[in-house]
Amino acid sequence: MPVNHKKLQGSKWTAVTPREREKHFLVVKVEYDADDAQKPLRVTLEAVLSRRHFTLPWRELGDTDEWQPGWL
Repeated sequence: MPVNHKKLQGSKWTAVTPREREKHFLVVKVEYDADDAQKPLRVTLEAVLSRRHFTLPWRELGDTDEWQPGWL
């Protein structure tokens, strides 16, 4: 599933397999390439319950075996 990088900030995601018993996340930061401000590199996700943060390559959100858009 293609992910529109322009709409990542503030978007909601559900982990298909919970991470440390957490499955609902918000994108709180999008990091862009220093040479190309239109090219995202990584996103920082925040767990809704614990507020814990972790970073991953933004394209991993397009893997439907790992992530689903919205909160399910």
